[in-house]
Amino acid sequence: MTTKTMTIGPKIHTALPGPNARRILAGDEKYVSPSYTRSYPLVAKRGRGIVVEDVDGNEFFDFSAGIAVTSTGHCHPAVVDAIQKQAAELIHMSGTDFYYEGMVTLAERLSKVAPMAGPHKVYYGNSGAEAIECALKLARYHTKRQQVIAFLGAFHGRTMGALSLTASKPQQKRRFSPLVPGVTHVRFPDVYRGCIGGPQDADAFALGCARYIEDKLFRTVLAPEEVAAIFVEPIQGEGGYVVAPTVFMQELRRICDKHGILLVVDEVQSGIARTGKWFAVEHTGVEPDMVCIAKGIASGMPLGITMSKAEIMDWVPGSHASTFGGNPVSIAAALATLDVIEKEGLLRNSQEVGDHMMKRMADWPKKHRIVGDVRGRGLMIGVDIVKDQKTREYGAAERDRVVEMAFEHGVLFLGCGPSTVRIAPPLVVTKEESDVAMDALEESIAVVEKSL
Repeated sequence: MTTKTMTIGPKIHTALPGPNARRILAGDEKYVSPSYTRSYPLVAKRGRGIVVEDVDGNEFFDFSAGIAVTSTGHCHPAVVDAIQKQAAELIHMSGTDFYYEGMVTLAERLSKVAPMAGPHKVYYGNSGAEAIECALKLARYHTKRQQVIAFLGAFHGRTMGALSLTASKPQQKRRFSPLVPGVTHVRFPDVYRGCIGGPQDADAFALGCARYIEDKLFRTVLAPEEVAAIFVEPIQGEGGYVVAPTVFMQELRRICDKHGILLVVDEVQSGIARTGKWFAVEHTGVEPDMVCIAKGIASGMPLGITMSKAEIMDWVPGSHASTFGGNPVSIAAALATLDVIEKEGLLRNSQEVGDHMMKRMADWPKKHRIVGDVRGRGLMIGVDIVKDQKTREYGAAERDRVVEMAFEHGVLFLGCGPSTVRIAPPLVVTKEESDVAMDALEESIAVVEKSL
């Protein structure tokens, strides 16, 4: 038996951007909102698996998954088939005023993999921000309390309620005040940076961040009986792919239980098998009261979900709704996505390929003086770029150059946080494909490093 070797990798045929891309970029500049945050001039035309082809025929490896959205890869045949069949049967009637069988079917499927004990109730919206808005309103409604706690570095969305919880970049809030009142932000345990000049033990530092809520806030400016919820990302996304330590999450659960506060986990980016479990919070053994889901749940179709313990979702008709939330086509895509994840073993693949990449990158901080840290779980990995490893000063400009250079090599990454390269490929990625991407990333890091 002979083994056939295949050369895999991006295929770049033109200067970037190519002529067709330049034409479209000119139109975009003329007509499209300048508020979008584009990192490099990719003009996508089609995709399949982890490959994205631009309008000039160049093929890229997508290690962003459309911002952690295309969980089963671009245009997975089973997802495409489900979308086409549903679109030919019924596109919309509005689950706000009528009933869809798919809304029940998907809720039942999600209940089986929920990160907290059931029974559960599910609300359908269109995006992660809408899932957060629902959770914020529901927390206040159920508890009859007004205050909420969120964390520095958090990103929960850009609609006004979600934006009020967000605290990752000043530009996201600049000139939009006044925001929704009643939000207090506290420190998130970024162990890599937080332990400088402080506790050398990471668990002690993480515990200190959580206990600050009870030891300081509740003793000075915030009455615990007025706090409806604590919102937390088990892995901060836009904040820099920073993993919440287990002891931190456990302490938040203790505080919530003690004071009758709801624990809401934002799994918009980290959920649906991305970390090797259905939800990242499962790695900590902590059960939330609510979980917010979007991005990877429907492999590219718009869908946001808020799932709570059934007794918490006790509001009455008219309290909250969405015309398009849970439309039949998006639900069909979500059901197909869950089928693909289960049938193709993508939970296991996320863990195995993620472990493979983490092992390969483990010594990068020793090999490259601008790499400060490599962290993550499963296929949610961050490579922190620094100006100086001793001071851990953010290397924002250097990170941007690394991402741009990787694009020129045909691999799509995105930045997150002040100076992190995020690695979030589709869950179908192979070890061989990840090696190609790691080669491009390390080469880009080496070139930027050499130029300093």
